[in-house]
Amino acid sequence: MAHRSRVYTRTGDRGTTRLGDGTTVPKSDPRVEAYGTVDELNAVLGTAVATGLSVAQAAIVRQIQQDLFDVGADLCTPLGSDEGERQRVRVRPAHVERLERCIDALDAELPPLKQFVVPGGEPGAAWLHLARTVCRRAERRVWALAAVAQLNQQVPVYLNRLADLLFVMARAANDQGAKDSVWRHDEAPPEGKHGPDAAAQRGPALRGGPQPAAPA
Repeated sequence: MAHRSRVYTRTGDRGTTRLGDGTTVPKSDPRVEAYGTVDELNAVLGTAVATGLSVAQAAIVRQIQQDLFDVGADLCTPLGSDEGERQRVRVRPAHVERLERCIDALDAELPPLKQFVVPGGEPGAAWLHLARTVCRRAERRVWALAAVAQLNQQVPVYLNRLADLLFVMARAANDQGAKDSVWRHDEAPPEGKHGPDAAAQRGPALRGGPQPAAPA
C-alpha cells in the first residue's frame, strides 16, 4: 500500500514560507501578501460559480481561475538571472488581450451608465462585485510589492483589466444591467461643489467600481 503524504508539513510553523526559487521569506512578506490575495480572489470567483452564473459566464470565470494560478506562480517566483535558462510561468500579453476581448463583447450588450452601480442584485452578480473589490486589493498589493522588488509588469496590468471585466460581468449577471441598483445622492451638494460627473463615469474608471479614487 502506497504511503499517503500528509497535508501538513510543519515547515511554516515559525512564520516563514518558501518562494518558487527556494528563497525563504516571512509569511508577512509583501510578495506573499500579493499572491495570497490573488488566491483569495480565486476562491471568491469559485463561490460565484457555485452560487449560480450562466453557462457562458461560468466558462469565463473558470478560465480566469486558471489564469490566476499563473498570476500566483508569477508572483511567487522573483525575477532572476536564470529567467532565460529555466521555463517560468509568467503572465503574458495574451492573458490581458483575452480579458479585453471579453470586456468589449459583454460591454457592447449593456446599457450606458449614468450613475455609480451599488454592488448587489442577483447572487451571482453580488459575488462578482465582491470578486472585483478583492481584485482591486490584489492589484494594490502587487503595486506595493513593485515598490520594493522587480516584477513582471504584465501582472498588475492583468489585474487592472480583470477588475474591469468583473464589473461588466456583474452588470451582465444582473439581467444585462436591468437589475442594477444605482447610487442616488439625495442631499444637494454645497454651493460650488458637485457630485461625480455621470458623463465622466462611463469610461474605465467607472468600470473599475464605485470608488472614484480606486486605481483604474
